[in-house]
Amino acid sequence: MGFMDKVKGMLSGHRDQAEQGIEKGGDIIDDRTGGKYAGQVDKGQDAARDALRKLDDGGGDATS
Repeated sequence: MGFMDKVKGMLSGHRDQAEQGIEKGGDIIDDRTGGKYAGQVDKGQDAARDALRKLDDGGGDATS
């Protein structure tokens, strides 16, 4: 079982929780940096959501 298969297994049925984690993580970073990097954090959150969506859709490698 490859790494991506393990990730897919862990996220299976937990998409809402994963999305909440992405949002919370970004909020924590924004809070600790005083929002100084808000634009970069938002881009990172968007990339994480896209990767999650690709995993859910069976898109294979979520890094492409």
